[in-house]
Amino acid sequence: MKKAIGANNPVKDDLLYVLDLSGGRIFTVRPDGTEKRILVTGCTNPDGIALDLEAGRMYWTEMGVPYLNDGTIESADLNGQQRKTIAPKGITYTPKQLCLDQKNRKLYWSDREGMRVMRADLDGSNVEILVETGHGDEDRKDQTRWCVGIAVDSASGHFYWSQKGSDNSGLGRIFRAGTNMPAGESAQARSDIELLYKELPEPIDLELDLVRRQIYWTDRGDAPYGNTVNRGAMDPVPGTDCKPNILVSHLMEGIGIALDFDNGRMFVTDLGGSVYVASLNGADVKPLLFAQGNLTGIAYAGSAVTGD
Repeated sequence: MKKAIGANNPVKDDLLYVLDLSGGRIFTVRPDGTEKRILVTGCTNPDGIALDLEAGRMYWTEMGVPYLNDGTIESADLNGQQRKTIAPKGITYTPKQLCLDQKNRKLYWSDREGMRVMRADLDGSNVEILVETGHGDEDRKDQTRWCVGIAVDSASGHFYWSQKGSDNSGLGRIFRAGTNMPAGESAQARSDIELLYKELPEPIDLELDLVRRQIYWTDRGDAPYGNTVNRGAMDPVPGTDCKPNILVSHLMEGIGIALDFDNGRMFVTDLGGSVYVASLNGADVKPLLFAQGNLTGIAYAGSAVTGD
């Protein structure tokens, strides 16, 4: 049974929102690891989360059963109340990372087994397929087609996504394309797709530093290049073999990442159940929580918000 927990508690600023896949829940915690509070339970494999602080809402993906076409996208207020489904089963196969385009009021997400990048209005209407890397059960077996991470640069009109490849195959890649579909083209054949990074272990979640034009991502593959947080240029020189910088290593299958530019820090989760904090350059890594289940998405609320 789905339920929300924590009614009538005001939402505070400076909070981390964390998804626990194994526990099927969403909880908040302070950036120092204190005041953990469970907000939502009864989720079916939650994976990606995005916050709309201005509207006082959060959005998250539920992968459902990966081999079934039963993923959903859910929404609730920032206290976990007023929960509703905005993308019901049958719309998206296995939705993974989710991000909010605040400027254009759109949600973007990657659909792993659906082999797609998608977007919709915040109420779930006007669903669009932006990229489709394959179609049908035979293509679905090819993990190089699986779309996982997502990030949007609305100012320049681009979205970025990762395709992880099979486990530790070194076939993971990061791409970008325009938020506007080229005239006369389709999600299956776009001329504006750029390959930015290749031969990665298993790139997962993406975050953008739009001021410094840098892209951050987690990688859940094996060491030395996997189980890491990486950083590279958002605009690598075309035709060059651009290599990322490894900022953090020794994660236990790194998944979620959230950036706090005001305080110069990042927050990272892994499937081993830990939440970490580090400087944006990867220094001063320390665990905030551990043994919390299998942690996936994470989002940071650094502005004062109020609950309903």
